[in-house]
Amino acid sequence: MLLSFVLVAAVSALGTGALTFREARTGVLQQSQDTVVNQFRQSVNALIPTVPPTPGRTDLDHLVSQLARDHRQEGWRVLATYGRLTADSAPAPGPGQLTPKLRKSVSTRAVAVFQRVRSKGQSVLVVGLPVTYSADASATRTLSGLSLYLVVPQKTEQTYVNALVTAVERATLPALGLAVLLALLLARGVLRPVRALRGATRRMAGGHLDTRLDVQGSDELADLSRAFNDTAAALEASVAELRRMEDRARRFAADVSHELRTPLAAMSAVTDVLADEAPGLTGDTGDAVRLITEETVRLTRLVDDLMEISRFDAGAARLHADDIDVAESLRRTLSARGWLTQVETDLADGVRARVDPRRLDVVVANLVGNALRHGRRPVTLTLRLTENATGQGRGPWVVIEVADRGPGITAEALPHVFDRFYKAGPARSRSESSGLGLAITAENVHLHGGRVRAANRPDGGALLTVLLPVSPDTGGGVR
Repeated sequence: MLLSFVLVAAVSALGTGALTFREARTGVLQQSQDTVVNQFRQSVNALIPTVPPTPGRTDLDHLVSQLARDHRQEGWRVLATYGRLTADSAPAPGPGQLTPKLRKSVSTRAVAVFQRVRSKGQSVLVVGLPVTYSADASATRTLSGLSLYLVVPQKTEQTYVNALVTAVERATLPALGLAVLLALLLARGVLRPVRALRGATRRMAGGHLDTRLDVQGSDELADLSRAFNDTAAALEASVAELRRMEDRARRFAADVSHELRTPLAAMSAVTDVLADEAPGLTGDTGDAVRLITEETVRLTRLVDDLMEISRFDAGAARLHADDIDVAESLRRTLSARGWLTQVETDLADGVRARVDPRRLDVVVANLVGNALRHGRRPVTLTLRLTENATGQGRGPWVVIEVADRGPGITAEALPHVFDRFYKAGPARSRSESSGLGLAITAENVHLHGGRVRAANRPDGGALLTVLLPVSPDTGGGVR
C-alpha cells in the first residue's frame, strides 16, 4: 500500500511536469514561428514592388541581400528561385534544410509553408513563401513563379526551451518530494491501524485475550477496530466461562475420586475376603462374588487413574528424577508384573538417563499391558539411544518402543489413542481399562520433556514409541 501511494504521487508529479513542459514548449515555438512568418511576409511585400515582373539574376541577388541585411540581427538567410535562376544571401543551406517536399509545396500552393528541422544539433525554422499576383483586389491570386525561402536558427527559442526545462525540473522535484511526503503521511495514517490490528491479532493468538484496540475516528478502519474489540470481548468471556466449567469439572472429578477412596478401601478389604472364599462357592452366589470382586478392582483402578490425571490438571505433578540404568528399570517393570516370559526384549545395555523411576514404570507398564490385552503376541519391548530423534536439534534421546503382532490401530482411532476415556471399539468398553492409561502415559512423557506417538507396523501390529531426553527439561515438554 505504501509503495502504491508513493508510485501514484510520483506519477502524478512527473505527469503534471511533463504536460506543463509540452504545452509551454508548444506555445513558445508557435509564437516564434508566427512572428517570423509574419515578418518575412511583410518584408517581402515591402520589396516585391521593386522587383520587375520577369526578374533576372541581378534582381534576385538584390532582393535576397536586402532581406538578409534588413534582418541581420535575427540571422536570416534568404534564398530566391525563379525558374532556373537561384540567388542566396549566404552559402547554400545545409543538407536537409530545404527538403524536396517543402520545395514542391511552395511551387504548387499560394500560401506560406514552414517546417522545423534539426541541422548541426540545433533547431532551424525554414519558411517557404511563393510570390503571387492578381489583376485586381477581388481576383484570385496566381503564382508568379518567384519563390522565397527563409532559414532562421532558433537559438533564442532553444534557450527559452532549455530554461523552461530547467524551471520544470526545479519545480517538479520539490513537488515530487512533497507528493511523496504526503503519500507517506497518508499511508502511515492508513497503515497504523492496520498494523495495530495485526499486532492485536497476534497477541490474541498468543493467548492474551484481554487485548483491545484504541478506536479513533469514524471511518471503516475505526468500525473494524470496534468489531475486533467486540469479538475479543465475546471470545474472552466465552473462554473464561469454558475455563470455569473445566475447572469445576476437574475439581468435581478430583473431589469424587478422593471421596470414593475411603469406601473403596473398605470394599476392597471385603472383596479380598470374598475372593478367598469364592472357590468354595457355587451357583449364583459364586458368580456374584466374582463379579463384585472384578468390578471393585476395576473401580479402584478408575479412581486411582482419576486421582492421577487430576494431579496433572492441577499442575501438582512433579518429577523426582534420578540417574538410572534404563534397561534395568524396564526389566524390573516386566518382572514385577510377571511379564518376563510374555514379552520379548531388545534392551541396549549402558543406556543411562535422568528420569523419574516411578513414572517410567507407569509408562512402560501401561504400554506393555495395553499391547498384551488388545494386541497379539509376541509383544516386543525395545530400548535404544539415538541423536536428534525429534528433528529439533536436542539430544541424545532414549527411545522405548512397544510393538505387537495384532490387527493394529484403525485409522479412525489412531489420532485419539492418547485421548482421555477413549476406547477403540465396543469390545473394549467393558474391559478392565479405565480409558485413562494411555492419557496418563502421555502426561508422564510430556512431564519429562519427551513425546509419545502411535503408529502401525508395516508388517502388521501396533507400534507405540516413547522419546525421552537423557536430561529432562522440567520447564515444558515437547508435544
